[in-house]
Amino acid sequence: MSDPTAAMRIDVERLWCSLMQMAEIGAGAHGGCDRQALTDEDRKGRDQFVAWAREIGCTVSVDEVGNLFAARAGSDPSLAPVLIGSHLDTQATGGRFDGVYGVMAGLEVLRSLNQHSVVTRRTIEVASWTNEEGCRFAPAMLGSGVVSGTYSLDYAYSRQDKAGRTFRDELQRIGYLGTVPARSRPFAAMFEAHIEQGPILENTRNQIGVVTGIQGAYWLDVTLEGVACHAGPTPMELRRDPWRAACPIIEGAFQLATRQAPWGRATIGDVKVVPGSRNTVPERLVVSVDLRHPNRDVLEQMVSFFGQLVREAASSREIASQVEKVWHMPPTAFDPGLTDSIERCARELGLTHCRMVSGAGHDSLHTAQFAPTAMIFVPCAGGLSHNEAEAATPEDLAAGANVLLRAVLAAANRIH
Repeated sequence: MSDPTAAMRIDVERLWCSLMQMAEIGAGAHGGCDRQALTDEDRKGRDQFVAWAREIGCTVSVDEVGNLFAARAGSDPSLAPVLIGSHLDTQATGGRFDGVYGVMAGLEVLRSLNQHSVVTRRTIEVASWTNEEGCRFAPAMLGSGVVSGTYSLDYAYSRQDKAGRTFRDELQRIGYLGTVPARSRPFAAMFEAHIEQGPILENTRNQIGVVTGIQGAYWLDVTLEGVACHAGPTPMELRRDPWRAACPIIEGAFQLATRQAPWGRATIGDVKVVPGSRNTVPERLVVSVDLRHPNRDVLEQMVSFFGQLVREAASSREIASQVEKVWHMPPTAFDPGLTDSIERCARELGLTHCRMVSGAGHDSLHTAQFAPTAMIFVPCAGGLSHNEAEAATPEDLAAGANVLLRAVLAAANRIH
């Protein structure tokens, strides 16, 4: 007997309209969005999502860190639900699709099920996680991080923005300080659809990224101490210039990532120079380094080699050195069964696809700690994201949402 849902597709125009309507909330001057966490714009975006969810008969709940859950009831409440999630908050100069696509695609899945009168065994929930971006309240992925147990509730509540306003006070001010406990609960599966935020899909002409996991990352601060002196009178050979150590260290970091191609990454994102005078050899440099790889052992090896590189380069030039580990995001592997399901759905829909690793962190990093989790990527123009010029086509967004629909249906109708 054929599956009556096999021919079901999401409404492309409805999905696009929802994305464009949400983009009007906090619309940026150059076509993007500024809807930072717990601002008035974030409140308006939340209100809109809640209204849309209730329009299609969902029950909406809010937990203690403001995470939103819109639930469409299944026929068997004893079974663990299926979760679809992403985020509605943006960077200060963010785009129209980062995060919000995953929430709107989830909502469109529920709308399509209603439109076709499909009853699933399991309840399906769509989550909008709080403060995924972390640009106003650090760290990023705070809402899902509390649920996973990575951060305590008190820690989240105490976070402050640059003006000294606390996370808890702002959550209460916008009316989304919920009462549902912010802790993990059983889920049969968790899916997140997202724009890639990189150029791989576009460059390989694939429409769907089957995401197998998230790269691990280390943020390191390298401090190099020399001796400040006048730029003119001091001969080169008599200087203890921290730049003489910094240059081979920076080049060595790039070589380290290149040796771990194609997934090794090294980024020098910031350099602080003290005293920072044009005609003074600096006494101190602080170089920020971001190292990434999806394999835990390889990443640890990269960090170890980098530390050795710093020590040797600094010592040979009589420069004091220190490497501080500022932040670590462990590599995360997604559920193989769900990953296979996504790939199968893409194949059945006739969509070009490839397996890949996410180079950026997402809420799925945290949900994978308490639920079987997988992600679906779609292309974005030029791989550009965290930018008002971020762009994606309705066709690619619909393709990802259709893969999501099929994968969610398969998970929601499983008995075990």
